[in-house]
Amino acid sequence: MSLTLRTISREQHLAYIQSLPSASHCQVPAWADVKNEWRSENLGWFDDKSGQMVGAGLVLYRQLPKVKRYLAYLPEGPVINWYAPNLDEWLQPMLSHLKSQGAFTVKMGPPVIIRRWDATAIKAGIADQDIKRLRDVEATFIEPRAFEVAERLRRMGWQQGEDGGAGFGDVQPRYVYQVPLENRSLDDILKNFNQLWRRNIKKAEKAGVQVIQGGYDDLPVWQQLYEITAERDHFRPRPLSYFQRMWTRLNAEDPNRMRLYLAVHEGEAVSAATMLTVGRHVWYSYGASANHKREVRPSNAMQWRMLRDAYAMGASVYDLRGISDSLDENDHLFGLIQFKVGTGGQAAEYLGEWDFPLNKLLHKALDIYMSRR
Repeated sequence: MSLTLRTISREQHLAYIQSLPSASHCQVPAWADVKNEWRSENLGWFDDKSGQMVGAGLVLYRQLPKVKRYLAYLPEGPVINWYAPNLDEWLQPMLSHLKSQGAFTVKMGPPVIIRRWDATAIKAGIADQDIKRLRDVEATFIEPRAFEVAERLRRMGWQQGEDGGAGFGDVQPRYVYQVPLENRSLDDILKNFNQLWRRNIKKAEKAGVQVIQGGYDDLPVWQQLYEITAERDHFRPRPLSYFQRMWTRLNAEDPNRMRLYLAVHEGEAVSAATMLTVGRHVWYSYGASANHKREVRPSNAMQWRMLRDAYAMGASVYDLRGISDSLDENDHLFGLIQFKVGTGGQAAEYLGEWDFPLNKLLHKALDIYMSRR
């Protein structure tokens, strides 16, 4: 296939994304409005023979202080045929174009899953005292083509980013937790939850926890719970304006793109979460909870409601997003995998983020700057 890359309109980009079963929420045109501190551009790949669009990418440009040079970032993208044997013919024109736009380095996140572990394998890994990392557990499923993609990228001069496996912070998570929904009944999905999860869902129901769908006006309630969570878990929270912008921009593009859920007990919201949808892929995006009333298990009730809603929407996967690959019970991120593994789903490892230094000196300077932050 002979390809041409060119800048496209947001409308063309959205139409292409809508023609696919799914793509990352970080690759829809409206994501550029959410990340409004970055300049953005929409790219399209076209088959020269048919003239049809066969790939798309949202590029975010972040300017270096004092110079007109940019970091070009394609979070969880671009949306192309990653298994194409002529992968360089997809990526070389992109690198040339980004260089012409003033990029000194390119960062991208191929949406390619390399391996999966089912809940049984993870639990066995946790029980084994000698195993401290998910990557040391034998995978339930391995995608051999993903290793070929990694090899092609290395040969082209791409460098795998060092995310330490956890993938938290300014990069997209390398390890995620997903519950497959396709060709399964809700009864089957619930049966796969562990005993503790099923008990907690019942407990919340018995205690009178109600899970409701909120709207834009409920975002301040969300923010309150989110800031409590940030203080408890020692991370810097995003401001309310970020979530308000996320809501208005994403839902202007597609009225079902973002949802807000609140778990209410005795008239008080004690847990909240945001949900994102692109095609048949649904993500649990952000979660928050109060420090009290944890005994009524609002978070379990909320996840079960969100998963049921995703199922009703025809989703093929309910994605619980990032986990650390640490299976060490003393690690502060261990609780995250422990909570998510209770849903009986699967951990998945992506190829991670990759960098291409177009200007090695500036790329090195950025590395030094990021390491000192």
